[in-house]
Amino acid sequence: MKVIVTGGGTGGHIYPALALARYMVRSDSTTDILYVGTATGMEKDIVMRANFPFEAIEASGLRRKLSIGNLRTVWRTLRGFHQAKQLVRRFQPDVVVGTGGYVCAPMIYAAKRLKIPTLILEPDAFPGLTNRLLSRVADMVAVCYPDVVKRFPKAKKLMISGNPRGGEVCLEQPDDVAAMRAECGLNPERKTVVVIGGSRGARPINDATIAMLDKVAKQRKFQLLYVTGQIHYESVLEQVRRRGLDQSDTIVIRPFVYDMPALLHATDIAVGRAGATSLAEYTALGIPSVLIPSPYVTNNLQEHNAKWLADHGAAVIVKESELSGASLFKWIDRLVNDGRQLAQMREKSLALGQPDAAQMLCMTIAAMARGRQEQAK
Repeated sequence: MKVIVTGGGTGGHIYPALALARYMVRSDSTTDILYVGTATGMEKDIVMRANFPFEAIEASGLRRKLSIGNLRTVWRTLRGFHQAKQLVRRFQPDVVVGTGGYVCAPMIYAAKRLKIPTLILEPDAFPGLTNRLLSRVADMVAVCYPDVVKRFPKAKKLMISGNPRGGEVCLEQPDDVAAMRAECGLNPERKTVVVIGGSRGARPINDATIAMLDKVAKQRKFQLLYVTGQIHYESVLEQVRRRGLDQSDTIVIRPFVYDMPALLHATDIAVGRAGATSLAEYTALGIPSVLIPSPYVTNNLQEHNAKWLADHGAAVIVKESELSGASLFKWIDRLVNDGRQLAQMREKSLALGQPDAAQMLCMTIAAMARGRQEQAK
């Protein structure tokens, strides 16, 4: 089976696509994957690090106001569509799968024009514009949240699959988790709260976390691992040292964690943004979370994601406008000290998880490929 996978612009589009690609190859080593993105998007480096073949085409989104920039965008879109058709003709995929981002549009439309089956996966609780448009032409639309079904009224076929990234974190081995604890100096006998600022960090989360570190250092019920992001690491470390907290056995500061699945297995409470990939990982493992949705994401996607978990009792939401060291510590301390609520949140989070998402999608893609192959006979 040959599959083109495409998705770009954000990790929420890229990581589910890669998780699905890895599952397809694990399930059948003869599966041939080609990942298509843009040359300037973050997907290029991530995909190449994952050792999948990568091809770039041109793609960009229209601005909301009329401008010369939009004329350039139309030209790039037409060029991208032509490049996409050339790729499809050369690679001859059985199915084209898109997970969102501007790059999906030319690939899905080109595949449709050349009569290749197409599937789009919507990772968020509120679909992006590209996937809403593509749902009218795709042969199958897969969503990760049941409530998203109503957002695709013109889709030909719909399935609720979940996010393939969730299942990947379940594959982590106990030895890897033990090694992660040792590497970070985490005490396995103490509850672990992980604050995740993201790969580049998030200043409001950074400020609130620093503001509560004195209280964290004084208590003995939990240890806090703060993943600052590279951009804030030196600044945070300097402030921790200046306040004499660098020797605290309840505070661990790291710029980045490469094996995040192993860390999540050692996590009792996760604190951070509400990206689709993170929430898929939390629910697959049943991790209660304190979510701080980014207000800067298009269509307020993260707030929709966070609300879905909070409405089901798996998370609490702290709006960025209300975030402070005091409010963040209050929620963490409350959950750590209320074993009953924490256990209920863990149970409800786990109930929302769909660790078999990649398997479901892989079976659907394989069926679509067989259908095409039979038609070609």
